[in-house]
Amino acid sequence: MSDSANTPVAPGYDDFAAAYSARNEKSLFNAYYERPEMLRLAGDVAGLEVLDAGCGSGPLAKALRARGAAVSAFDLSPVMVELARERLGGDADVRVADLGAPLPYADDSFDLVVVSLALHYVEDWDSALAELRRVLRPDGRLTVSIIHPMIYAIVYPEADYFALTRYSEDYDYGDRTVWMTYWHRPLGEVVSAFLRAGFQVRAMTEPPPAADTPPDLLPHPDGRPFICFLFLELQAPGE
Repeated sequence: MSDSANTPVAPGYDDFAAAYSARNEKSLFNAYYERPEMLRLAGDVAGLEVLDAGCGSGPLAKALRARGAAVSAFDLSPVMVELARERLGGDADVRVADLGAPLPYADDSFDLVVVSLALHYVEDWDSALAELRRVLRPDGRLTVSIIHPMIYAIVYPEADYFALTRYSEDYDYGDRTVWMTYWHRPLGEVVSAFLRAGFQVRAMTEPPPAADTPPDLLPHPDGRPFICFLFLELQAPGE
């Protein structure tokens, strides 16, 4: 792990997409913590037009579609997009696109946008959130998960918690080490960015792991919450 500005910038997910996808199928953080909470916040999606922004290999998109949503999705990694198409089928609208750039969708296209562990890779939230607001219909909802800002303060206690900071960390996937690069911003700026984009905050959660988490994966035997990701449910203004 390193917080140095000189650490290598994270490679694209293309190089280790399959290994990353396989781990996320059964990991504590993804399968038993992040996805269940994102689905809970999404609520009843039957009949809704949903965009999965930064979809990875598509597990959240598949779960939303199984609940009756019409799901479109995109990811920056072409390999992840191919994995998502394999998972969702040839009729799925899955595209290569960049969360930090103009999106290839018309105004007011979706009832719900979900952004699962993707915004913390983006430096300019104002532009990204403006695009998400643009493609949402009036009264549409946005659900987001990000690395909890307090993680940065805990792991790097000597760093400036209140500064917008790029940092990189290394992770092992099989016999290789990959670098992932994130943007930390303090909690106040996280909330302020959504408010500047015109969203109303409906909920902000720090949940426990899912009730069906295998006991050997639990960080605490009693299943209580732990600091990991932060979740927000937001709403676009109506007409």
